Amino acid sequence: MEEESNCRENEECLCPIRGIINVVSRKWAICIVSQLQSKNPLRYSEIKATLREISPKALSDTLRKLREEGLVERSVYPETPPRVEYSLTSEGKELKTALAPLVKWVREKTKRSDV
Repeated sequence: MEEESNCRENEECLCPIRGIINVVSRKWAICIVSQLQSKNPLRYSEIKATLREISPKALSDTLRKLREEGLVERSVYPETPPRVEYSLTSEGKELKTALAPLVKWVREKTKRSDV
């Protein structure tokens, strides 16, 4: 009985995490968040130029999903030609901060593997 109770408690603890994992587990999401943190704001073409392997559809879909989750903001300027820029919201910046230890760990692991 106690084991069953712990299981339910763990599921409740993980429930909020599942939503964000669905977002950041998208193939390019962390890379896009990292790019926007280092050079904020960026145009679509600037993100695409930095992440050369990403397809236009994958970039558009991932940006849209990040916007839906409140992590990225899209600003449209009434100019000719139209200018659209993407930037991190405060929640996106918090996510970047939370992901920093993971990114650092991956970089260190990659360096050790290259030796």
